[in-house]
Amino acid sequence: MSSRLRVALNLVYLVPGETGGMEVYARELLPRLAALDGIEPVAIVNRVAGQERDAPWHDVRCVVADVDARDRKQWVWGEQRHVPRIAKAVGADLVHSLASTGPGRLAGGPPRVTTVHDLHYAVARGAHFGLRGLGMRVLVPAAVRGSRRVVADSQQTKDDIVEHIGYPADRIDVVHLATTLPDVEPSSEGDLRARLGLGTRPVILSLAAKRPHKNVEGLIDALAGIPLERRPVLVVPGYATEHEASLRARAAGLHVADDVRFPGWLSTEDVEGLWRLAAGHVFPSFYEGFGLPVLEAMARGVPGACSDRASLPEVAGGATLLFDPSDVDAIRSAIEQLVGDAGLRDELRRRGLERAAEFSWERTAERTAAVYRTVLAG
Repeated sequence: MSSRLRVALNLVYLVPGETGGMEVYARELLPRLAALDGIEPVAIVNRVAGQERDAPWHDVRCVVADVDARDRKQWVWGEQRHVPRIAKAVGADLVHSLASTGPGRLAGGPPRVTTVHDLHYAVARGAHFGLRGLGMRVLVPAAVRGSRRVVADSQQTKDDIVEHIGYPADRIDVVHLATTLPDVEPSSEGDLRARLGLGTRPVILSLAAKRPHKNVEGLIDALAGIPLERRPVLVVPGYATEHEASLRARAAGLHVADDVRFPGWLSTEDVEGLWRLAAGHVFPSFYEGFGLPVLEAMARGVPGACSDRASLPEVAGGATLLFDPSDVDAIRSAIEQLVGDAGLRDELRRRGLERAAEFSWERTAERTAAVYRTVLAG
């Protein structure tokens, strides 16, 4: 091995605009790794990502695997066959898979590191629908067992990997994620209030995906318990899922349909505008491998409240209100505190900004590079 470490980054999974937090992770980590002395990243992407010219994987050496990752079978085939072959062909010292799945033990090629973001398939069974859930139960353990070391987003995810996969704890490194504020002009408050029908009422924002383990039901139940004269509007943006119909039905059954907005996928400008006008952000999830929306709220100075489960207290670090997500009254109390107590909002805003400053993508990249060096030294 030369003094310059060549790392093949497995981005075969990444379909721009469709891969959520794992796409953010790749886009933010890749340029920070490239900026480190002694690290030479080589990006392995699929055909779809390869066509996006304005992407960070084109700022480094980039090889396109001949698969369309929108087809689940091609994605799996690309990771098991193309990634090890390409990594070997480019002379990579190791392979880093960034999205919880990757080449299995018998796939061959250079030694491997895998980042595991969560174990939803084992801990939160409703997180993945249909065949995707079944596939994750096979693919994640296979990738972990085929890796020299594993990167976990949080101590919670590390503990879950040890418990559910049986991988040795001393070969798992906790490397926290980070967040970057987009450089856009937020949509105006007046425009958003008019378009989304928010009126002049306080707004509670929740960037929780519409999946059972995110517990948006608990949020709706809590909202229904707040008297109408001081009830805020709840806004839950994001793409529709199979679960959204039941959420709408729940809101209607509790007579709060007029108090909940599901605006669907919004532009970055609209989301930033919602962050700016929100009285607070509430995240009631039963399970998270990291909980990026909690960090995003703190980084923007938005007062927050979140579940006291899994990784969320680890990320919040005492800078948000915590509640039991199974206790509707506790969620309701948190919402009412955020809306009704200006002094508390100011204190949470201050603490949140201080906590968010402890996370950075540069630190994430440095700690990830240290994992690479440990693998190749051992």
